[in-house]
Amino acid sequence: MFESYKDTLVAVTGGTGFVGSHFVAALKEAGARVRVIRHNRAMPFSIQGLEYVDADLCNAAEALKALQGAQFVFHAAGAVSAAGVTTTNPTSAITENLVLTARVLEAAGIAKVERCLIFSSGTTAYPLVDHPITEDEMWDEPPPEVYFGYGWMRRYLELLGKFTMDRSGINVAICRPTAVYGRHDNFDLKTCHVVPALIRRAISGETPFEVWGTGDEMRDFLHVTDLVRGCMLLLEKKADCDPVNIGYGSTSTVGDIARIVMKAVGRSVDEIVFNPDRPTTIPKRLVNTDKAKELLGFEPTITLEDGLIDVVNWYREAYDS
Repeated sequence: MFESYKDTLVAVTGGTGFVGSHFVAALKEAGARVRVIRHNRAMPFSIQGLEYVDADLCNAAEALKALQGAQFVFHAAGAVSAAGVTTTNPTSAITENLVLTARVLEAAGIAKVERCLIFSSGTTAYPLVDHPITEDEMWDEPPPEVYFGYGWMRRYLELLGKFTMDRSGINVAICRPTAVYGRHDNFDLKTCHVVPALIRRAISGETPFEVWGTGDEMRDFLHVTDLVRGCMLLLEKKADCDPVNIGYGSTSTVGDIARIVMKAVGRSVDEIVFNPDRPTTIPKRLVNTDKAKELLGFEPTITLEDGLIDVVNWYREAYDS
């Protein structure tokens, strides 16, 4: 699998971050020559034989220097924000993600990179619907009001990718990921997403164990290992600016997550208290993943329960130490 990556120089922006570091590990395993582009952050685990480049990708000259000579690029650098930040300060991550991706695409075009993968969103950019949404439905309606600015930013990045591909000739792959979780995630309670927040708070013994919302909010949760494998297939087989949903293909509720996490840390699910008055986003997001299965041969391999237990055990070890 992934013969096209063997002995290929692949640059990973945000290569020391959550998703980026998992790209680095998978690419190294596939036999690629990996360039890790980082900015003020160390690699969370040790991998031998990597090339490191320190760069501020918001700077055009530094971005171009970082991508020179690379054949493929996985653009995993970007800002993240929790539900509370999204609802109270919705512009906080928009500018950074816009500038980063614009600079990376510009540099990739100038440097004559062969293929570049960028991220849109399978959660925030789609219209609000109550069925598994397909890629073709993105432009039927605006994003939900709570995601309006962030969702339109992700949509614009898709158009920017198409513009870059048409003007520069590089091949651009567009991934629309669902809710991703896994080892080495962001566990900062001010900015992290629901899974790491619940894990950190459960392990720390927080009482009462309050979960924002009703617990019935539905999402498609995907383990980062599956996301990375799906993206590597996408860049290899569909780098033509035709967006593809990369997700688990079925949904779970936030309440399901909380109960699995509490059991995994040895606490009673009866301790869970749901608070519908705290900030949440949309009540439901279902994503159709047929296209990824048909065109890429992608199917997830890690169940939600197995994935969550793995992250709980990893984080508990890190927390104890």
